[in-house]
Amino acid sequence: MRIRILVCAAIAAGLVSSVAACTSGAPSNSGGTASSGAISTPSTPPADVPLGTPAWQLAHPGPEHAIEGFADRVSVVPGEPVRLFVSTVASSYVVTAFRIGAYRGSDALAVWTSPRQPGHVQAPPVIRRPTNTVVAPWSPSLTVTTEGWAPGDYLLRLDGDNSAQQYVPLTVRTPANEGRVVVINAVTTWQAYNQWGGYSLYKGPDGRREDRSRAVTFDRPYEAGMSGAGQFLEFELAFMRVAEHAGVPLGYATDTDLHADPHLLDGARAVITLGHDEYWSAAMRTAATSARDRAVNLAFLGGNEVYRHIRFAPTSLGDNRLEINYKSFREDPVSRTDPADATQDWRQPPDPRPESVLVGGYYSCFPGRADLIATDPGNWLLDGIVRNGERLPGVVGIEYSKVNASVPTPRPIEVLFHSPVTCGATHRNEFADATYYSTPSGAGVFSTGTQDWVCGMDPGCKGAGEGGRVAQVLDAVTTRLLQQFAAGPAGADHPAHDNLAQLGIDHSPTPPTPYLPPDGLAPH
Repeated sequence: MRIRILVCAAIAAGLVSSVAACTSGAPSNSGGTASSGAISTPSTPPADVPLGTPAWQLAHPGPEHAIEGFADRVSVVPGEPVRLFVSTVASSYVVTAFRIGAYRGSDALAVWTSPRQPGHVQAPPVIRRPTNTVVAPWSPSLTVTTEGWAPGDYLLRLDGDNSAQQYVPLTVRTPANEGRVVVINAVTTWQAYNQWGGYSLYKGPDGRREDRSRAVTFDRPYEAGMSGAGQFLEFELAFMRVAEHAGVPLGYATDTDLHADPHLLDGARAVITLGHDEYWSAAMRTAATSARDRAVNLAFLGGNEVYRHIRFAPTSLGDNRLEINYKSFREDPVSRTDPADATQDWRQPPDPRPESVLVGGYYSCFPGRADLIATDPGNWLLDGIVRNGERLPGVVGIEYSKVNASVPTPRPIEVLFHSPVTCGATHRNEFADATYYSTPSGAGVFSTGTQDWVCGMDPGCKGAGEGGRVAQVLDAVTTRLLQQFAAGPAGADHPAHDNLAQLGIDHSPTPPTPYLPPDGLAPH
């Protein structure tokens, strides 16, 4: 999917920060009237924004295994070296590092290009039993220093002299996040779905659940079907257009950083997770919960967050590079030694801790597709942007969540979009809910309740409804969210007004049956 991004930001002293030029071109907080639904959106970034690099996308992504690679670090701070491991049938190749974000005329800026490197085919993958863990036992090919790189999301493009291309993703994280809105790349979920070498956490080469991996490693490339970039292009890239154009100070990190660094969110104003952030460790969940309880705002821009419980282990290349997920309490050996860290889903017994406690909504179904319908247009996030009952075509899906009062749910909680949808797996009729709740600490917590919110922020999105109106609305709501979250505890200025009773979902007579996605099926 080619996502068109025209954004603005200033890059100074190696950090992305807000500038007046950005806020002047961002979608207005008023954006018209509730009756008209008109939205003012910028056509081009200001002239002082750097000119981007054209043609950064893959023009020749195949054939499979023609060129591919991975890094020995998921993220680095600026100036920290990273080793690349590359395998190719090409006789030589070049690596170009593109920072994704706020540039005129392009979504990306080329910040570094390697000398031409000799190419060779590396060893075939090794399958480690009994967990069916795929490892690429390769030798390092070159080292990248990242000296002078600004924090942000990067794609390192491998270009073989045979025209084959693939990406290697890298996050250059912000050294300190005080006063920042921290954007989390969901690398644990990218890796869970990665089928490189034949195995993912969902299935093996034969497509059966029983043959899946129980542990996956970052010591391998992302498969060619992901362009080598994990799920960044599909579930995260479109958000960066809005985030860097919103005129707020941003921080950049990954799931593994949230797991490993207990000080990652010190002083942060908000934490944002994106379109598909399903796999969470106990340390990740503790960090997010503790931040919320310190008045740090949270936003979940997907429909299936904090669902799978994982833990990490080291590999020969470093800490936290092995992601373990048995999806079963009894099957996981740790259930007999450290039951609290066994990797059944978070909502499953013997110690159910449903995601609704943190997110607000409760994951309901895959697959489903429906229009997103505004039900609370007077809420501060929607006021002047959408009309009551307005439909945004196709934005609900392909995974979604809802408020279910029979499970632990923060109160007061306000449903902003309440959208009828039919679950394709069970054919049951229900609702998908976008929610906002406030906490005693003053934090505000927003959840889109749909996986394709980020996709819908791109006018060319093929998953959600196409057309300018959908993207304008979602961009404007997200911009307002970012700007208010960056200002401080949103719940203090905008406490939630509980409306579950008005919607008839204030209570549920029976607990829900835990929904398990069909074996072997992955979104999109």
